[in-house]
Order: sequence, then structure tokens, then C-alpha cells
Amino acid sequence: MTGIQISSPATTASLQDWLTYLESIHPKDIDMGLARVSAVGAKAGVLKPAKLVITVSGTNGKGSTVCYLETILREAGYTTAVYTSPHITEYRERVRVNAQELTDAKHVEAFAAIEHARQHTSLTYFEFGTLAALWLINKARPEVAILEVGLGGRLDAVNCVDADVAVVASIGIDHIAFLGNDREQIGHEKAGIARAGKPLICGEIKPTASIEESAKRIGAKLCQTGRDFHRNEQSTCWSYRSQHTQLNDLPLPKLPLINASTAIAAIEQLPLPVSLSAIREGIARATLPGRMQRCFCDGCEVLLDVAHNPQAAAYASQYLDKFYPQHKIFSVVGMLSDKDHAGVIKALAAQVTNWYLGSLSEPRGETAEQLGVMSKLPEKSYEKFESVEQAFTQALSAAQQWQANEGKALVLGFGSFYTVARISALIKGA
Repeated sequence: MTGIQISSPATTASLQDWLTYLESIHPKDIDMGLARVSAVGAKAGVLKPAKLVITVSGTNGKGSTVCYLETILREAGYTTAVYTSPHITEYRERVRVNAQELTDAKHVEAFAAIEHARQHTSLTYFEFGTLAALWLINKARPEVAILEVGLGGRLDAVNCVDADVAVVASIGIDHIAFLGNDREQIGHEKAGIARAGKPLICGEIKPTASIEESAKRIGAKLCQTGRDFHRNEQSTCWSYRSQHTQLNDLPLPKLPLINASTAIAAIEQLPLPVSLSAIREGIARATLPGRMQRCFCDGCEVLLDVAHNPQAAAYASQYLDKFYPQHKIFSVVGMLSDKDHAGVIKALAAQVTNWYLGSLSEPRGETAEQLGVMSKLPEKSYEKFESVEQAFTQALSAAQQWQANEGKALVLGFGSFYTVARISALIKGA
């Protein structure tokens, strides 16, 4: 398949020039399938980027699972490389080698290498970026590469690499146009990253039958939470238990605890010794931009989370109940048009009484007007704005006024990576 024929940037061009080019060379933003990306990956020699590869899929929890894996393995003294998507503010966030981002020049070098390898094969932005990330990881030769699936699993570009350990963090309804409209179909797609004879770790509390069916069909060794590994949370610590391991007095993490448990189960399957102290330190250090990210703006606390489906919003609701029970919540929301707006808003309706809806101008971005209709909120409970930035500015002002006269206030920004990126940029520039 060939895409639009456009001259590629020079190797001396900027990273932004290359990213603009990547956006223009394929007729579709999303084009599921492994044939093209695998063929180019083989030519580029990037399909075995590290000694050991962990691939992580899931509707929610992928990012935090990847983060736990990285911090624990780094604390244990191993060299790591990580590929995640999407980024919050800068493209360079997508690749980390030994917990460090790489320079623009390194990314440009990788893009040029993939451009040379692909010849006339058309690649999407994500496919091209994935192969470039694998090229960078292959150059670094880490002991462990940790790869986050972009969408689904079975047909995602990341799945061109054979995983030594596959992880399904969770299964929820999302991206139904590509993955199916029920959890069974979606579970089948998520589990498609598993390989014969290799472990498949499932952190979903209520796994679909399709997970086990996929594992059996592939010949993978399924390791299921609640059956093969367990966690027990207490007020100040938690414990982990599996057939061969008992870990006590683990620190309560800043990210979802269930994904810490899933990460430990994955690490157990690696042929690498990891000490209890490394696990404890790794869990304590794990943080992610845009995942329950606390910051302050003009004296008011702001909590940012990329939650864009009901499952993620339900976790955010539990988080607010636990850490902000006395706060009045002023919520800034911007979402994409193909999300379950009503389901997301409903999950947080018990905590939030003041809603500030902002339009997103990005591809598939929803207008505040339509978001108000689709969310099914009472008309007097929300205000509409032409941008997320305007919505945040108004919410911040209202929260500051409440804080000055009434009590504790929190601005919650959520609904999309774009929403978090826009608010983050606004706070940094304040």
C-alpha cells in the first residue's frame, strides 16, 4: 500500500518538521494491522529491541503499570527503555532510556532511519513513531524494554515485537469502532499481545472469558489476579502474595495500587533477581504526568488526570473520596467526540457540582455545546467555553473565591490527554 508521495525532511530538519511529515504520509490516522509495520520493522532490524521485552495493553492502567515496571527495575540496577503514548506536552516524552528522555536530534536520526527502511511502504503517524522508538531502544540495547500498546493489542503496531512477558492491565469499553462493542471482544484484542510458551499477566479483577480462551489458543501461560497473585491493602501499607512470593509492608503508591500488584506479577516472570528493597523503592517513586497529578496554580490546588472512560473516571471518584473528602470540586472537562461522555460524567457526579466544559479543537475534539448535551448534566450545573483554557481560568477563579470565603477547594481537570496538556501548559506559563 502506498500513501501520499511527499518529500521527506532532511536529516538536519527539526523534530517538528519530521512530526508534521509523519502526519501527512498516510491516508488514515488509524489503520490497524501488522503487515506493513512488521515488514518495515524487519528491514530496519528493530523487531528484537532488547534482551527482554514486556508489552503492556489495557483499557486503563497501562501507563501506571509501565511506570511501576520501570521504577522497580531501575531500582534493581537494570538498564531499561520505555515506549509510551501519547505524550502530554512534548513528543520526546514517548521514549525513555534509563529513565531519561532523548534529544530531538536522536529522534530525528531514528525517523530518518525508518524513512530509509520503509521505502514506498505507507505508515501511519503511530506506526512510524513506534518503529522509530524501537530503533532508539535497539541502539541503547537495554536489558529490559517496556512497551505500551497504543490501541487494542492484537493489531497494534507495538505487537510487531514478540513479548517475553505480556500484560493486560484492565478491560473496559473504549475504541469500539476498532476493538468491538463488548468486553469479550475487547479482551480478545487486548490478549493478542501474548506469545506461545510465554507468561500473560492479567490485572483485570473481572476478566472476560476471552482472556483465558485467547491464552489457551495462543499457548500462553495465564497468570490472573485474584487467582495466581493477590494484594491486600491496609490503612498504611499493603502486601502482595503469589505461589512463590510473599511481600509485606509495601508502601501505598501514588498511582493505582492494582497496577503495582500487576507489575510485580510481571517482574516475577522475568529471569532477573529483584530485591524487596527495589520493589519498595520503585513503588514509592512511581509517578506519572497526567495521572492523578497534583500541582498548584495561584494558591489553589489542581488535580489533573487523563481519565476519558467510565472505568478511569470511577477510579478518579474513589481517589477524590479518599484524599479530598472535604473539598468542593470545580471540574474542567474536555473530551473527544467518540467517548462515553455520559458514562464518564456520571462516574464523578457525586463529587462534582460545578462543571466547566471546554471545547477541544484537536481531531475528534468535542465542542463544549455538544459535550453539555451528551453528558446529560442538569443545564444549570455547567458552563460552556470555547476552549479548555478558558474553562480552566473560570474554574480556577471560582475555586479561589470559594477557598477565600467558604473552605477547601480543588480544580479537577480531566477527560483527555489534550485537556491535561492544555491545562499543564497554562499552569507552566502562569
